[in-house]
Amino acid sequence: MSRAFTQDGQEGEGAGVLPERPVSAERNLVTGRGLALIEAELRHFRAAFASAEAAADRTAMGNAARDIRYWAARRATAERVAAIGSNAGIRFGMAVTLQYGDGRKVVWRIVGEDEADAAAGRISHASPLARALYGKDIGEEVRLGPQKAEIVAIDTSEEDAGASGAALME
Repeated sequence: MSRAFTQDGQEGEGAGVLPERPVSAERNLVTGRGLALIEAELRHFRAAFASAEAAADRTAMGNAARDIRYWAARRATAERVAAIGSNAGIRFGMAVTLQYGDGRKVVWRIVGEDEADAAAGRISHASPLARALYGKDIGEEVRLGPQKAEIVAIDTSEEDAGASGAALME
């Protein structure tokens, strides 16, 4: 077989194994829900590795091992933070209701990077929106690109691990 158009490591074993997942340089802040999600991902990929090993599927083993390394690193660096009420303004873990000029209200909960899901109303603590909200309080305005929104409510209760997150209210 000609090797003219392959690079070392492309042929045979290892072909199809995904590259390493990059780990964020941001602090790995997590809510209780986020920590539970990380642990669930670890369990899932450990089971996937065991299944691939039983089937002697080296590619699947390599891919599962890659995900185990990623989630183990995320678990090892996780910093559990609980949202608690205080006079310090908006912080990690809080849900914030924004009202736009057209009357729309949107609720965003500030969470860890691995549990962020904009469709479910959860944004990463490292996102520009979260950074714009930090330290602000009810009645203050925040500029979001060309739009402005007023902070109309802050929820300091922790999101339940089974809850689906915040959402568009109107």
